[in-house]
Amino acid sequence: MTDSPLSLVLWDIDRTLLYVGNVDRQVYREAFFEVVGRPAERLPARGTGVTMPLAIRSLLRENGVAASEVPHLLPRMVDLLPKRLADHMADLRNEGVLMPGAVAALRAVHTRIGLVPTVVTGNLKPNAILKLEAFELDRFVDVEIGGYASDDDNRPALVATAQQRARAKHGTTFDRSNTVIIGDSLEDVRTGLEGGAAVIAVASGATPATALQRAGANVVLDGLTDTHRLMDAISEAPLGRYQSR
Repeated sequence: MTDSPLSLVLWDIDRTLLYVGNVDRQVYREAFFEVVGRPAERLPARGTGVTMPLAIRSLLRENGVAASEVPHLLPRMVDLLPKRLADHMADLRNEGVLMPGAVAALRAVHTRIGLVPTVVTGNLKPNAILKLEAFELDRFVDVEIGGYASDDDNRPALVATAQQRARAKHGTTFDRSNTVIIGDSLEDVRTGLEGGAAVIAVASGATPATALQRAGANVVLDGLTDTHRLMDAISEAPLGRYQSR
């Protein structure tokens, strides 16, 4: 329990903090082949931010798997993806890259008194942790209070999941007034708006700043390299004022 005011900071992972290149797509290929028995001709779109279970559902349907088979095959792929990603840890480290400014930004949030950093991500929890560990980023976030696609395939619901876990740990009620999500995609913006968090959008992924602004982000930044601007944005975003870069 604490008497100090706290704010919850929810980090997205892919294209916000790091980029794993083709590793995720290779993992999808391997899991599909193992479960379905033939190669996948079409893979999930890049940079959309949708949760892994929804991406797997689309992967199965767009590669000719009958709708009646999806409920049986989907959980098998969900179970398999973390195992296949673990097999590619060396590839994550060798092919993946940190987004510019990510480490300094994470460290600044982690060390600022009153901020509680964790993640809300479309990754399954094991996959999220593997990615963070590959770049030694797990030391900057409390992964146990995060929201993951393992919890719900609807991303906005993950905000409440993280808020509830953070409340149980810290004894503080977290809502839109003291919760901020930081992400790069339209799905991150929707997650915050519908889930109950202010949104800091970072134009570091596949979505331009203008689209993030139109989608309703409270603050839009070009990237994470200006740590002072990010920290100001974390304070400003819950006030509901739109600010650019």
